Amino acid sequence: MNSLSKSLLPLAALMLAACSSQPEQGQDQTRDDAYDRETAGGRYALRQDKPPGVAPNLDHVKDAVPRYEPYTRQGNKNYNVWGQDYEVWQEVENYQDEGMASWYGAKFHGYHTSNGEVYDMYTMTAAHKNLPLPSFVRVTNKENGKQVVVRVNDRGPFHDDRVLDVSYAAAYKLGMLNTGTAPVKIELIKVAPNGKETRLAKTTEGKHIQLLATRSADKAKELAARLSKEYGFPARVERQSEWYRLQMGPIPANKTENTLTRLIAEGYAQAYFLN
Repeated sequence: MNSLSKSLLPLAALMLAACSSQPEQGQDQTRDDAYDRETAGGRYALRQDKPPGVAPNLDHVKDAVPRYEPYTRQGNKNYNVWGQDYEVWQEVENYQDEGMASWYGAKFHGYHTSNGEVYDMYTMTAAHKNLPLPSFVRVTNKENGKQVVVRVNDRGPFHDDRVLDVSYAAAYKLGMLNTGTAPVKIELIKVAPNGKETRLAKTTEGKHIQLLATRSADKAKELAARLSKEYGFPARVERQSEWYRLQMGPIPANKTENTLTRLIAEGYAQAYFLN
């Protein structure tokens, strides 16, 4: 993946990112509150996210249909949120990851996404920190085996322990509305300009590398931002008790060994593969 020069998003663009649902639906309100502090109320009519007032039956909603779409100019610049830099992948062909997903709903319904489109919580969409916009991914709920295909048109989630935010409709289909979050597997579906699907993720699964563990959240996040920009792979911080674990990945199979060797040579002597 090519690394682009860093560009800061204006404050208003921070509000384009997806967010989690309110605690009564099983989700963490931390991120919502952080957005409200950043914007002193912001442009949203609701302070907290929530499901629709009357829960509709969405059994009829179909998966997003993967197709070739040129990447938009508006949604594909490197950006900074809460002091952390994020790199937008520009030439991603193969991507597969696992982690926790959350969902977002009524607070953002009818407002613009990072892609410049209008968010509709009743359609099959999602938010991701790094994938180019738009992209299509297959999402599998590892707890119940349910699968959906969604169109990624937004940025987020900005919790360290989450890899994807899905729309209300996608969460309904995945059976995760009540729990709020769920462990998922994500697979990129790549479509060429001729309409042919070129998804290769299953044969080129990436690995994650843990670099270090520290009690300093600031140190871990600062390193994550720098290393993500330097290496061109996402870096995240996982919190376990008082420890903050710095991890990088997924890294394509053909680059894992070289990346680990380089990290060790640059001083991360305790770096090792997580999977």
